[in-house]
Amino acid sequence: MVIVESYLIAIVLCFITMLCWGSWANTQKLASKEWKFQLFYWDYSIGVLLLALFFAFTLGSFGSEGRHFIEDLFQADSNALLSAFLGGVIFNLANILIVVAIDIAGMAVAFPVGIGLALVLGVITNYIGAPVGNPYLLFAGVAAVTIAILVDAIAYRRLSGSKESKARNGLLIALAGGILMGFFYRFVASSMSVDFVTLEVGKLSPYTAVVIFSLGLLVSNFVWNTILMVKPLSGEPVKYSDYINKGSLKLHLIGILGGVIWSIGMSFSIIASGAAGFAISYGLGQGATMVAAFWGVFIWKEFKDAPKGTNKLLGLMFSFFIVGLTLIILARIY
Repeated sequence: MVIVESYLIAIVLCFITMLCWGSWANTQKLASKEWKFQLFYWDYSIGVLLLALFFAFTLGSFGSEGRHFIEDLFQADSNALLSAFLGGVIFNLANILIVVAIDIAGMAVAFPVGIGLALVLGVITNYIGAPVGNPYLLFAGVAAVTIAILVDAIAYRRLSGSKESKARNGLLIALAGGILMGFFYRFVASSMSVDFVTLEVGKLSPYTAVVIFSLGLLVSNFVWNTILMVKPLSGEPVKYSDYINKGSLKLHLIGILGGVIWSIGMSFSIIASGAAGFAISYGLGQGATMVAAFWGVFIWKEFKDAPKGTNKLLGLMFSFFIVGLTLIILARIY
C-alpha cells in the first residue's frame, strides 16, 4: 500500500483535508433549494463509501509495504473492525446534528460552536491516545484556532439577528454534535496499527479503517437519518419515496460529490497521521471551520449586509486562524 513517511507531505495532505472538510457543504447548499438535507444525506453517505473503496483498491492495494486491502480486511480482529465501525456511527450522528443546528440557527451558532468544540476535544483525546508533537506548541495552536472560532461566531451573530430562543436551541444541538464529533476520530485511530510500514497483526491499515468507518456511516444512516425524516427537528417530515420521485440525476450526483469531497479529506487525514500524529492530523483538518467561513465571506457573500466593523472581526478571525495552524505544524518539528 502507499505510505506517507515525509512530514512535509503529511502536512500537505492535512491542508487538503482542511479544504475538503470545509468545502463539501457547498454541495448541500447547491442542492438545498430543491432537495431536503435528509435526502441529500443519503447520496452524501454513498459518496463517502465509494471514494473509500476506490482508494482501498488502488492506493491501499499497490506497493510492497504494509498489507493489501483484501488481505488486511481478512486478518483484522473483531475489536479493530468494531472500533472503526463505531467511529462512523458516532461521526454520522454528530454530523447530522450539526447540519440540523445550521438549519435551525444558521452558521452563527452551529458551525463555529460545533466544529470548534470538536477540534478542541479531538486534539486533546487524540494526543492522550498517541502523544506526538510538542504539547505546548500544539495546544497554543489549538487555543489560537479556538479564539478565531469565537471571533467567527461573534461576526456571524452580528449578521444573523437570530431570535434568542431559536439561537439557544441551535446552540444546544450544535454542542451535542460537537461533543460527538470530537471523539469519532479516536475510535478510528485506535482500530489502526501505529506503525503503517510494519502493520500489527489484527489491526487495520489506514485504507481499511476508512472503508469500515464509511460502512458505519452508511449503515447508521438507516437509523439516524430515518429518525430525522420521520421526526425532523425543523421543517416537514420527509418520505423515502421522495428520494426516487423528486430526485433528479443532477441532485443525486451533487450529493455523491459532497460525500466524495469529504471522504478525500478523511482518507488523507488518516494516511497523514502516520507521519504527523493523530492529534496534529485531526487538528489541522478541523481548521475546516475557517475554510467554510472563507466560502461564506468571499464566495457566497454572506456578509455583504453586515453591520459596520464586522470586516475587522473577520480579519482578526483569519489572523488567529493562520497563527493557530502555524503553531500546530511546528508542534511536530520542535
